[in-house]
Amino acid sequence: MEHDHQSEDRKGWFNSRSNIVLVAFLAIAGFYLFTEHKAHVFGMLPFLILLACPLLHVFMHRDHGGHGDDSPSAGHDHGNQAGDKR
Repeated sequence: MEHDHQSEDRKGWFNSRSNIVLVAFLAIAGFYLFTEHKAHVFGMLPFLILLACPLLHVFMHRDHGGHGDDSPSAGHDHGNQAGDKR
């Protein structure tokens, strides 16, 4: 299967004057947003860290299996040996 690539005829993304102006505008706007709202972001940082804890718990324990599943395939040992029958 052959594809007709016209990479020689296409301009690069940064060769367009409007794209360069857009990137410059976004960089300047991002700089001013950061400098003007830096105090708000840093003031909320402790709360964002506390919010990250339950979110990380939910998303990082997704592949462990459900709670209360004591089967050997669940990956939990609970301190019991293989021959230990309690």
